[in-house]
Amino acid sequence: MVVRMATMSDGNVDAIFHALADTTRRDIVTRVIAREQSVSSLASEYAMSFAAVQKHVAVLERASLVVKQRRGREQIVHADPATIERARLLLEHFETLWRHRAEAIDRILAEDPEH
Repeated sequence: MVVRMATMSDGNVDAIFHALADTTRRDIVTRVIAREQSVSSLASEYAMSFAAVQKHVAVLERASLVVKQRRGREQIVHADPATIERARLLLEHFETLWRHRAEAIDRILAEDPEH
């Protein structure tokens, strides 16, 4: 039986998992959850080009994990708490499914085969 998260399409889920599959992008999300930062500030933290960091931010933005806003000459990046919460709920849902499967396996293994 497949249970779907009502608030997220398959495309949204795919975009979130794709975005979070990369170490740099996970680090960017962690940084902007702690405090919003400019793309320039983020870029200074990594041994890669500014353009590469911009591409990582764009992937996160397409997944709606972050929002980028222009303030003067800078682009400020901050986390989107609603999407992060939906991702957390999705992962919690998967955890519940696996716990139920593990419990079912435990029950099967605990059954007395002679009865």
